[in-house]
Amino acid sequence: MTETESNTYDVVVIGAGPVGENIADRTRAAGLTTAVVESELLGGECSYWACMPSKALLRPVIAQADARRLPGLAQATRGPLDTPAVLARRDEYTSHWQDDGQADWLAGTGADLYRGHGRLAGPRTVTVTGPDGTLTTLTARHAVAVATGTRAQLPDLPGLADVRPWTSREATSAKAAPGRLIVVGGGVVAAEMATAWQALGSRVTLLVRGKGLLNRMEPFAGELVAEALTEAGADIRTGTSVESVRRENGTVVAVTSAGDRIEADEILFATGRAPRTDDLGLETVGLEPGSWPATDDSLRVNGTDWLYAVGDVNHRALLTHQGKYQARIAGAAIAARAAGDTLLEEPWGAHAATADHHAVPQVVFTDPEAAAVGLSLAEAEQAGHRVRAVDVEFSSVAGAGLYGDGYRGRARMVVDLEDEILRGVTFVGPGVGELIHSATIAIAGRVPVGRLWHAVPSYPTLSEVWLRLLEAYRDN
Repeated sequence: MTETESNTYDVVVIGAGPVGENIADRTRAAGLTTAVVESELLGGECSYWACMPSKALLRPVIAQADARRLPGLAQATRGPLDTPAVLARRDEYTSHWQDDGQADWLAGTGADLYRGHGRLAGPRTVTVTGPDGTLTTLTARHAVAVATGTRAQLPDLPGLADVRPWTSREATSAKAAPGRLIVVGGGVVAAEMATAWQALGSRVTLLVRGKGLLNRMEPFAGELVAEALTEAGADIRTGTSVESVRRENGTVVAVTSAGDRIEADEILFATGRAPRTDDLGLETVGLEPGSWPATDDSLRVNGTDWLYAVGDVNHRALLTHQGKYQARIAGAAIAARAAGDTLLEEPWGAHAATADHHAVPQVVFTDPEAAAVGLSLAEAEQAGHRVRAVDVEFSSVAGAGLYGDGYRGRARMVVDLEDEILRGVTFVGPGVGELIHSATIAIAGRVPVGRLWHAVPSYPTLSEVWLRLLEAYRDN
């Protein structure tokens, strides 16, 4: 291995997913020279193995479910989905796992791209091992930003590697629907992939170690999603873990903690994420390899004045949109520090990722959809807030009945009784994903409940649920 060149930039970004791309875009817009290092495809996990392919798989599933709720369409949509057509559209949304378009966009920002594995090699220094083994050293005048994201975390089960299990990558990029699929886990990836593949022709068995699905949301969210999955044909077993797994003549055999033997064609483990920091050179700057770097609200790693950790890698909020938000904050902070400007680091300031603490929205694209922002009731109480939860059924909203016959859904807002603001909002029901931004604005803006009375929802829409929530709060 020989060192072929050594270059200096104002900023070096390791990782060219949505987060790294946004950091580069912001620092370039501020006039800072920027290098971006990527070992796989530009666009990262979200573009090729997570957000985009998973939602491309799920959109026809949800559209068909909505159509089946409407007389006049229900008869026309009784047949199965055209699985090859769904997969072909998924392939289009991943650009067939080619990143030419992303590379063109990055070049248009004026950032320089280095393909290869980037590692820290001391303060403000990054080495890049190229695909041909050549070594390039990059030095940053102002900042190095780590935006390497996460990888799937597999359990420590003997012989698991021989089984060739699916992770989220295989689940979103599979070329055909397995006849039988075991899904291990109860979080977002497990619920979404169980929804997708059950509708695309697989017989899904969902093994959940806990009491139910989506345990980071209000309990009713997971309950409604589980009911719908069961009605769709999935077999959900809670309080169940996998004790052993093996392949016998191509068939996966999983033995559960209850002693059940389950056979399938594939098994997906959706059992958590780990940071991509184990081979990042953290030890060269006094940090622990494989750890989640802790940061301040400008996304600068604690104890440094040059290193930033942005997006999933810092474990603040493992969501693409939140990582992009952090990238905007970090890019602005890097630019301000480079210019010698005073940072606006007070809560909700231009250089503080305050939303990470108070207003993180998330949508789970199951049928029904589950969407939440802020704190659940339990989280608010644990945080010491004096709160009251207000619940309404979507059946009280005219727009829900018009959306589809037999519409089932529920909404909750968690009200801070001292400040009269919202601490959290959860919606569950078909089509509610597009409602959550209104709740995000209310929480991020700390809009008083009294002022929300003057935000009049259009009739007849699903958003009229806001009026029902406010009425329920006033009347109780």
